[in-house]
Amino acid sequence: MGGMADAPNTAAPEARTKTGAPLRPRNHPAQYDDLADQWWKPRGAFAMLHWIAAARARLVPPPSRGEAVLLDVACGGGLLAPHLDGLGYVHIGVDLSPTAATVAHAHGVDAVVRGDACRLPFADASVDVVVAGEILEHVPDRPLAVAECCRVLRPGGTLVLDTVADTWLARLLVVTVAERIPGAAPRHIHDPALFVDRRALLVECASHGVRLRLNGLRPSLVQLLGWLARRRGEVDMVPGGPTTVLFQGVGVKVGSMRRTAAP
Repeated sequence: MGGMADAPNTAAPEARTKTGAPLRPRNHPAQYDDLADQWWKPRGAFAMLHWIAAARARLVPPPSRGEAVLLDVACGGGLLAPHLDGLGYVHIGVDLSPTAATVAHAHGVDAVVRGDACRLPFADASVDVVVAGEILEHVPDRPLAVAECCRVLRPGGTLVLDTVADTWLARLLVVTVAERIPGAAPRHIHDPALFVDRRALLVECASHGVRLRLNGLRPSLVQLLGWLARRRGEVDMVPGGPTTVLFQGVGVKVGSMRRTAAP
């Protein structure tokens, strides 16, 4: 209206990360869509996830039958796919993110289904290998997610996972330190309240027929220092040692697909 000056804009600017994405609450699932262009950037926000994916793939056994199915739970941008090339699995991804299907399929995942790790849209005993990489520390109901991973796994099939331990050292390194290092962890990507109790995880898996073996996982310190200085090259993740920060788990589901006749 004439004679009335525009009111000044006093709203605070929206907080943003170094990539320009909005700074969302901790563990908000929309972060992965905000950062969809970062999945395959060598110096992007998810650089460390590439190193962990390579270590994860080393735990995947050769397929035991033709057309064996590997289910990649929370496949994200498909970082596991290059490491499975030539093994012979049908690589199926499932992810909550609406952008994951496009990115993951473009990088080698055979098919991607949008779905929740706590309600996997697959039949009982329908897959040969379940890989749950860097997901259990993000789900609001970890026992349910573990139950789902074990439910869809065939007897004799293998569960492979990696996640973050519920310890003070993990909270220090994964949140306080890593969120300040570009490529190590995007800001607010983790909620430390969801970090994983290792004893509880072993019990949960055992209750569903999977006896899990755990080992620690850490970056090569020499290579990490070189990467931080030059921001190029890869960093090997070294298995073994304490499970107090990052750790891996692998186990085989007991039982048989053969049904016995009722007496």
